[in-house]
Formats: sequence, structure tokens, C-alpha cells
Amino acid sequence: MTPAAPQSDPVAVQPAKPVAPRPVVRASAVEETQDGPPCPRCGTPNLPERRFCRRCAAPLTVTAAAPELPWWRTRWPFRRRVRIGGSGNALRRTIALIVLLALVVAGVLLYPLGKNAYQDVLDKLGSTAPVSPSLTTASAAVEGHPASAADDGLSNTYWGAPAIGDSVDFTFRTPFRLVDLIVHTGASADPEQFRQQARPLVLALEVTASDGEVHRKQVTLNDQPGPQTVATGISDVVRVKLTVREAAGTGPGRTVALAEVEFFKRT
Repeated sequence: MTPAAPQSDPVAVQPAKPVAPRPVVRASAVEETQDGPPCPRCGTPNLPERRFCRRCAAPLTVTAAAPELPWWRTRWPFRRRVRIGGSGNALRRTIALIVLLALVVAGVLLYPLGKNAYQDVLDKLGSTAPVSPSLTTASAAVEGHPASAADDGLSNTYWGAPAIGDSVDFTFRTPFRLVDLIVHTGASADPEQFRQQARPLVLALEVTASDGEVHRKQVTLNDQPGPQTVATGISDVVRVKLTVREAAGTGPGRTVALAEVEFFKRT
């Protein structure tokens, strides 16, 4: 029997280092031809189907700039640019038509008011001048007190109306803007002579314009001597008629005395 060989002491072994795998070199595929439109930002060519640049990611589809809107499209209610289908356009057209019709109706209704207000302002700011009628007539007059005494410029003469309901007419040759008129009642401006005859308290004022339009107004007067102003503000006046509706101091043998009527136009 062969004797066993003597055993030696064990030797420490260092762990092995891992070896990195070698990269596998593969044949590269043929690069696709970049024959699309160049990038508008960096100029890099791209494939036709690409939507963004392969280099700078800029959008490749350039949208045309929106045309500038007309000025009226920048005003409400036309200034909104967002449209929702065809129904939105139809709704906007309907709203625009309603607004237009409302403006037309408002203009038709408010134009006379605005015109009158403008004329009234001019009446207040401007000056006035007296204007004399070319003809004065009356429906009736007592002897010695004709209709012409109502526009002779004197307050101690008067037109004598025989009864309530009589009228006096003033006709003008040239149309004018009647700003106001001044009425003197009674037989005289003197307080003692003032009450010797009846005095008109209520007059029906009828003003006719050159186009035939008639303006009517009831004038209430004070039973006292002196001038009393009646504001009118009527344009293109050619005729003024005053009718006695009520009077003070009436009685047997008394006539209704209208001493003077003065007319003033705007200058």
C-alpha cells in the first residue's frame, strides 16, 4: 500500500474581476433620405411625414397668419373671434341685425326729441329780436278797438273781443323761429284803467308752421297789468292764432281787452 502524500497548507485565491462584454458591432442600416421640407427655424431637412424638426423640435407645418380684422369687428358685439360652427355665425348675424334694427328704431323715435332739445339750447344761448306780423285780423271786434290794435306797439290801446270764443290772427310774411311771445292784457297798463274792461285769463294758442303743421297750447295768464311771457320754441312759424277761452271781469257792456301781443324770433 502506497503511503499518502503529505498535504500542504491551502493558499488564498483572489476573486476574479468581471470582464465587461465587448460591444457587438452591427452593420448600420442605410440612413433614410431626408427629402422633406427644411425646418423653418434651423434649416435641417426632415422626412416628409414628420410634424416636428428632428433637430430643434420646431413645428414643420407653418400656418398662415390670420388676416387682420376690419375695424368694426373690433367693436362689441362683433369683436369675438371664436366661432362655433355654422350656428355661431348665424347667431352673430341675427344679433347684429337686431342691434341694427334697434338703432334705427331708436334714431327714428329719438330724433325729434334730440332736435327739439338742440333747438331749445340754441334759444336759451342765443339772442332774440322782435318780429312784426304782416297782417292782423280777428273773428270779431268792437267798434274803435280793431284787431290791429293788438300789434301796434302800444299797451294803452287794445283789441276788443265782443265775447268768449272770439279770436285774433297774426300772419307773417317770412317763416321764423318763434322763441316766445309777450302778452299784455286789459285796457291799459295803468292799474286803474286795467280793470275797466274784461281781461283774458285763458287763451288757446294755435301756431301754424310753413309746412302746415299746427302746434296747439293752452296759455293761462295772470289777471294783472304788465307783460307776461309765453315760451314757445317753434320753428318755421307763419301764423299765430289766439282764441279767448276764459276771461275775468266780464259783464254787460264790457269787452274782453287784449292790449298787445309781441313776437320774438331767434337771431
